Amino acid sequence: MPNGNEKERSGLSASFVTGAIALVFLILGYQVALFVHRAAQEKIISNHDSPDTVYVVDRALAQQIIGSEPLPEQGPVTVRKNSSHSPGAVRIREQSPGRKVENFRFNPNTVSVEDLQRLGFSEKQALAIDNYRRKGGRFRRREDFAKSFVVADSVYSRLEPWIEIPRLDINKADSTALVSLPGIGPWYASKIISYREALRGYSRVEQLLEIYRFDADKLDAIRDLINCSRPVPYPLWTLSEDELSRHPYISKAEAHSIVLYRSHNPEVECTLDGLKKAGALSEEHAGLLSHCVIANR
Repeated sequence: MPNGNEKERSGLSASFVTGAIALVFLILGYQVALFVHRAAQEKIISNHDSPDTVYVVDRALAQQIIGSEPLPEQGPVTVRKNSSHSPGAVRIREQSPGRKVENFRFNPNTVSVEDLQRLGFSEKQALAIDNYRRKGGRFRRREDFAKSFVVADSVYSRLEPWIEIPRLDINKADSTALVSLPGIGPWYASKIISYREALRGYSRVEQLLEIYRFDADKLDAIRDLINCSRPVPYPLWTLSEDELSRHPYISKAEAHSIVLYRSHNPEVECTLDGLKKAGALSEEHAGLLSHCVIANR
């Protein structure tokens, strides 16, 4: 049996071996860490002169970045910016991979799904816009298009100058189109059409204010959405007395006076001013008719 001294020597020997192994692993670990650190430094240094790539959809923003250098004619662009000490600080090229994006004038209420994809929308996004329209949705103003959940802010910024939404012609619009205007329900749409028929066409949008309960606030809410095409000139000098009396600006008595005046005066004197001076028209009605398109005799 080993005595106590031998056991003590054996324990010391085992401790020495264990410590030596631990020291070897510590040295190896340090060398590996040092190698990784140096490799990382070299990678950073090597990348220091590598250009960063930025994909720019907004052409105006791209032009600001590159200054006077011309942009590609169409589509999004790729800006490659090198480090400040490298030659060629900024270079630009067309984005080569993927689908080509175009810019052209379009009405978001009528543009086809195919053309929406040409404008840069995915098929799924284009179908979502089309589905909104099919369900009765309408883009009244440019900014309404920006509110669509499939239209990103950057995309709208690029497309905003190309959006064209025609104004609604109150001389041609039917009740369905008129109802699409904000604040214009079926009742007002009906009144707008009936008053248009009585006037034989609006000569200016302000004539809407003559409709019962159609106030300035209601007109201001749609003024930028409507226009008024030139109506067929009103045949004041040829209509019968009964037809004249149906006009909102001509009373029955005035219609009778107009017929008498035009039958007893030369053509050169058949003017609104002549009717007013002869008392055939009130000053108020003569003023209202002066804003209308009147046919020559």
